[in-house]
Amino acid sequence: MSIIQDIRTAFDRRDNALNQLLLLNVLVFAVLIVLHAVLTISSAGAFYLPVLRQFEMSSSLPVLARHPWTVLTYAFTHEGFFHILFNLLNLYWFGQLVREYLGNRRLVSIYVLGALAGGAVFLLSYNFLPAFRPGLGTPVVGASAAVTAIIVAGATLLPDYTFMLILLGPVKIKWIALAVVLISLAGINGGNPGGEITHLGGALLGFVFVKQLKAGRDLGRPVQAIGDWVTNLFHRRPALRVSTARRPEPVATAARGARPAPGPGQPHPDEVDTILDKISRSGYESLSKEEKQKLFRASQQ
Repeated sequence: MSIIQDIRTAFDRRDNALNQLLLLNVLVFAVLIVLHAVLTISSAGAFYLPVLRQFEMSSSLPVLARHPWTVLTYAFTHEGFFHILFNLLNLYWFGQLVREYLGNRRLVSIYVLGALAGGAVFLLSYNFLPAFRPGLGTPVVGASAAVTAIIVAGATLLPDYTFMLILLGPVKIKWIALAVVLISLAGINGGNPGGEITHLGGALLGFVFVKQLKAGRDLGRPVQAIGDWVTNLFHRRPALRVSTARRPEPVATAARGARPAPGPGQPHPDEVDTILDKISRSGYESLSKEEKQKLFRASQQ
């Protein structure tokens, strides 16, 4: 099977959101590397910067108005091997956790909204805070804001979940998230204040997203609706065929008021009721890992 076919297969699967996010970042990185090399070899290296401007987000509002798509493309663009390596490692580790409990669609929602929130804080800082004004026009690239949103979302959802870290051993995710935020705050005084300030916007989004989700409000619904529209645009359903054949009479009808049987992989309604009763008595944190998984799978029906 060819590489192109492998890529198409990865994007055709509906339960493959984490791998799709990782693959998108790698593809953009690889394309820019190849393009830069080709332009350099052909003595046209000066044309690479105009190409890069189509992906990076500028803090200048007039420049951004000419490249509005960069509010998202910047979150899939990296410069340097270690830049993309650390971002994708964090995305893989923490993305698995978020996907396990919140599902693929909400993982993508947090990534996209984290990128938008980080970009918004970036723009506001450079255009309205005097300390950032001298750097107006500075661009930003990288998935850090989106990845930070996923890290903080995971820590807000499961603060006592433990990761095994090299040299440190078991560390609760809430301390990892706190360290990420503190490092970003300290980095504002360094050589990349714009990049660090986007992390804080992503962190705020991750925290608010999970808090609102627990309160029954899914901030990711607009992202999911747009994603469904784009998917349907490229995967149109076949036209329905009208048949004149008479349908057989049903043998029996369901009793009035009876609950429909759950779909494959979905918890039974009685199980969901039991979990909800437990939340009302003891709170969300009293649920086990399996109960949380069942509750979120039921919410996606």
